[in-house]
Amino acid sequence: MHKDTTLVFVRRGDEILLGMKKRGFGEGRWNGFGGKIEPGETELEGAKRELQEESGLIGHSFTEVARLFFDFETTPDVIRSVVYLCDDYSGETIETDEMCPQWFKANDLPFSGMWTDDQYWVPLVLNGKTLDATFHFKDLYEMRDYTITERPAI
Repeated sequence: MHKDTTLVFVRRGDEILLGMKKRGFGEGRWNGFGGKIEPGETELEGAKRELQEESGLIGHSFTEVARLFFDFETTPDVIRSVVYLCDDYSGETIETDEMCPQWFKANDLPFSGMWTDDQYWVPLVLNGKTLDATFHFKDLYEMRDYTITERPAI
C-alpha cells in the first residue's frame, strides 16, 4: 500500500528552512515541511496546507523537484513523497506543536540530524536537479541502498 505524502523546502536566498520534528514519525530529526495528502486534495494542495500548518508560512509558488519512494523491511507500506521547493511565500515562521522552524545555510545543513537519505538527494535538488529516487531501509534508522535518477531538463 502506498502512503502519499508531500515535502516542502522553503528557500530564502542562500538559506533553507527546516523544522525540528517534535512528535510523530521522524521525531527528533530536522526535515522539510509536509505530511499526508488528505482525501480529495491534490499533491500541491496538500503541500500548501502542510507548510502553513507546520511553519505558519503561506506558500505562493512551488516547484516540484523530486518524487521519492521509501520502503522499509519492517512494514509492507511504501511511502511516496512529492518534494517541492518554495521561494515565494508570505508570513512569519511560528513554532507549532509538531515542528520548530529554523533557517540554515544551504551549504551547511545539519545532515547528521536529518534522515539518512537526505545527504544523497537534498544537495542535488538544491543545486537545480529534478529527480526520482527510491530508498530501501532495514528500519527507520538503517538505510540498505538507494537509486537516484535525474530527470532530463525540459
